[in-house]
Amino acid sequence: MANQFSRTEMMLGKSGMEKLYKSRVAVFGIGGVGGYVAEALVRTGVGAIDIIDNDVVSLTNINRQIYATHSTVGLNKVDVAEQRIKDINPDCIVRKYNLFFSSKTADKFNFAEYDYIVDAIDTVTGKIALAECANAVNTPIISSMGAGNKLNPCAFEVADIYKTSVCPLAKVMRRELKKRNITSLKVVYSKEEPITPLCNEGQEISRKPIPSSNAFVPSVAGLIIASEVIKDLIG
Repeated sequence: MANQFSRTEMMLGKSGMEKLYKSRVAVFGIGGVGGYVAEALVRTGVGAIDIIDNDVVSLTNINRQIYATHSTVGLNKVDVAEQRIKDINPDCIVRKYNLFFSSKTADKFNFAEYDYIVDAIDTVTGKIALAECANAVNTPIISSMGAGNKLNPCAFEVADIYKTSVCPLAKVMRRELKKRNITSLKVVYSKEEPITPLCNEGQEISRKPIPSSNAFVPSVAGLIIASEVIKDLIG
């Protein structure tokens, strides 16, 4: 009998779908990148998902974040995400954490219970802490590098952090992970040189600009990450 996953099962097979149904994935950060990761995982049939974010939907999120609409501005992202996930697949088990992840909040999670961890958070310290937590219990993790100030969605690659280039965030991560003796981290990163954001008048912003963004670069990064998670989960 046909169901919402019938066409996916044609590609992944019954055993693959069963593996996804029994999997629990944690998505840390459900903004421009992480929102699309969660969306794709749920639509593909992952049976349980944890979503972690302490932010609320803002007006400036609408240009790129899948959960951001005029009707959701001001709402907690995890609440909006949970409602949408349940609308897509009512059987999906959702656990939401309305908190900012850092080394100080890491004790809220049992990282060993996850089949996969997705790092789509913004802060370097948070990314490092998450990589350390995953590494300590040998849970697979994939990390998103910088997607801001980019225009080319075709420039993304999947690689180990120590084989990356160009991306400024990846450079920092390589240095910090090496200090902590973490020898490997799967990442999605862009080889596109970051552009310089412009202000409304078309002038360059000179002091610590907020990253520019668009609808097509973060979403592509998120979908690439989701595809890697699915591929690794089904083997």
